[in-house]
Amino acid sequence: MTNDPFAELKQRQREMWASFGPTALFTTPVAGHMVRFANIAPGESVLDVGTGTGVLAITAARRGGRVTGLDLTPALIEEARENAAIARLPEIVWDQGDVEALPYADASFDVVLSQFGHMFAPRPEVAMAEMRRVLKPGGRVAFATWPPEHFVGRLLAFVGSKMPPPPPGAAPPGPWGNPAFVSERLSRGFEAPFFERGVMRFSALSIPHFRVFMERSVGPLQKVVEHLASDPQKLAQFHADFEALAAPYHFDNVIHQDYLLTVAKAI
Repeated sequence: MTNDPFAELKQRQREMWASFGPTALFTTPVAGHMVRFANIAPGESVLDVGTGTGVLAITAARRGGRVTGLDLTPALIEEARENAAIARLPEIVWDQGDVEALPYADASFDVVLSQFGHMFAPRPEVAMAEMRRVLKPGGRVAFATWPPEHFVGRLLAFVGSKMPPPPPGAAPPGPWGNPAFVSERLSRGFEAPFFERGVMRFSALSIPHFRVFMERSVGPLQKVVEHLASDPQKLAQFHADFEALAAPYHFDNVIHQDYLLTVAKAI
């Protein structure tokens, strides 16, 4: 028995994200942008929080970083190990763990990264305190997030409205994509952050193709579809609402997904 009111939520997250591998592939260009933006240097010790299938960790290692990747979901860690083996980077360390309780000593890393990962931690203040704790003096944090006003941010809010309510005190991921909120969250322990934007391009032959792909590989969407499967009318409405939300962002056979990059130096 645990006294952590968020334990059940984290167990659901651990299970839901296990199928994320096919979608993670599309984040590969974002990882390249982010590693360049964070200015990862050879020999730097790097922690990738919410590493998933290792896309960002492997990119940082290819640039010469000494990388550790951490994720809540064991199945994704196994995929990350396989990806690292293919990339001939066996020296990357892979750990299962929680950003709200990082299993590392204080001041262990030069850089802490997260690509669409830490933003799903239910307590932003705890996640940021842990990321700051494991940074060396003068180290830096860098992450990619989804702006709430663009497609993925809007999609997260839409899907979240169909999910069971989180525990009291849990924060939604959306504010992590708002520079004003990010600046406030980093105001304790970091210098003023720098921001940069980009667009992730997700190949899609049609909007229904995109929806079906997402429903098969993104855990929260899978859960919503499973829940609505017994009510064809509600499921059809969900499909229609999803496709209407995606429509303005689909052109040239691509779903255009705006993202925000942040980097800040630890005080």
